Amino acid sequence: MTQTIQKTLRDSAGMRWTALLLLALAMFCSYIFMDILSPIKDLMQETRGWDSTAFGTMQGSEVFLNVFVFFLIFAGIILDKMGVRFTAILSAAVMLVGACIKWYAVTESFIGSGLETWFTNNLNYIPIFEELGVSPFYEGMPASAKFAACGFMIFGCGCEMAGITVSRGIVKWFKGREMALAMGSEMALARLGVATCMIFSPFFAKLGGSISVSRSVAFGVVLMCIALIMTIVYFFMDKKLDSQTGEAEEKDDPFRIKDLGQILTSSGFWLVALLCVLYYSAIFPFQKYAVNMLQCNLTLTAPAEGTFWAGDSVTIVQYIIMLVVAGFGFASNFQKSKGRQYGMLALSIIALITYCYMGYMRQSAESIFAVFPLLAVLITPILGSYVDHKGKAASMLILGSLLLIACHLTFAFILPMFKGNAVGGIIIAYTTILVLGSSFSLVPASLWPSVPKLVDAKVIGSAYALIFWIQNIGLWLFPLLIGKVLDDTNPGVTDPTKFDYTAPLVMLACLGVAALILGFVLKVVDKKKGIGLEEPNIK
Repeated sequence: MTQTIQKTLRDSAGMRWTALLLLALAMFCSYIFMDILSPIKDLMQETRGWDSTAFGTMQGSEVFLNVFVFFLIFAGIILDKMGVRFTAILSAAVMLVGACIKWYAVTESFIGSGLETWFTNNLNYIPIFEELGVSPFYEGMPASAKFAACGFMIFGCGCEMAGITVSRGIVKWFKGREMALAMGSEMALARLGVATCMIFSPFFAKLGGSISVSRSVAFGVVLMCIALIMTIVYFFMDKKLDSQTGEAEEKDDPFRIKDLGQILTSSGFWLVALLCVLYYSAIFPFQKYAVNMLQCNLTLTAPAEGTFWAGDSVTIVQYIIMLVVAGFGFASNFQKSKGRQYGMLALSIIALITYCYMGYMRQSAESIFAVFPLLAVLITPILGSYVDHKGKAASMLILGSLLLIACHLTFAFILPMFKGNAVGGIIIAYTTILVLGSSFSLVPASLWPSVPKLVDAKVIGSAYALIFWIQNIGLWLFPLLIGKVLDDTNPGVTDPTKFDYTAPLVMLACLGVAALILGFVLKVVDKKKGIGLEEPNIK
């Protein structure tokens, strides 16, 4: 009887969740590298001369090739033709190459090298791109920022390819099962990478009392090596699954350009894609500036030298407490015993309060913002399970947009009112960051599992690729726009902790308003056409 029921690896809950863990760990590492310079924006200005425009241009370069050379479209085609296994390893290898280039760009060895001279004298004018106003470089951009941008472009190709590959892999292993829970759990774990980055990037940059931004990037490079190992292990698991099912993934029907018509003529697809670009453009670019925004709006006094709060060990202790928050909070979702569930939840909440207290005592903007994904780790599995069993995906997108608007407006207008109030400002900051993180968790739990309801399974890789490509337009544009708006609205400001962030934050809140409107439209279209976005995944 057991052999009849449990025929393949994916019929085993343990094996399919192991496959998910491998993919999630690879994304965890990539999320760390993605924002590795975000918490040390001030140090990049002080040690490498990157003003906000240079910083924003470099950060936006991550998705430049995906958007303007259409690499993501090709990535979707590769995924559909070559399968999850091949594309997973390819994406990890590409990310590692780009990470190594970015690391060298910010090392001391680059300074004074012939490569620095070449980048100083070249790439100041890119034909066509310059005329269109979308050049990834500009006259006067620091050479290190240009070269780092080149590496980040390559990394971005691999990272976004990995994103669509992971989504396709989860569909393959979890379709007809707890797919929304799996996607939500994957993103919950991956987003711990954001917190890890915020904690450890400044830690390595300032390790030993000397400032070296290249140490932070080197930490990210090591993690990308680990990501490659994770995808290799997944390769063998996935290959074993295909041998059991008889599915020859690499021999699927060949991709045809006309298949895109099936995707592009779906109104539901376009609404989901536009929602995605608006929502993510208000989150990911913000992450790159969030620490600096807190530095500008909070009254932070560095702890006395020689105390526990000023030492290196507090970083390790705080990170361990963070893992306790995430681990017990996440595990509480899977307990059958109510007593164990509430016990784990209580421990997670106590650990979260302890973490926040330590962040206050450290007077550290980066450790304050590191709470961003913690509430998401706790509630994303709950939301994913709810979508699996109850539905209401479109309604969750509307709620997420409302929370997004409220948080950005709070950062823009309420937080600055507490400048000078050390305790009040940090309480407002923590509360708003946690709510924003919970808002962020609504999207993967509801949006990504909806895509298979909109397109045929044969072109789902291309559908994810198109959504990611549209999303990448915003992820390229808004880091650059935030940097330019910051410089334009803060003329003459050279202290990186004295910027006025009101204008960029209002701009991001407007994206939330547009997403809210589209959310209501999507709900109407879903009801009219019977797409099934409000219906449960498990029937």
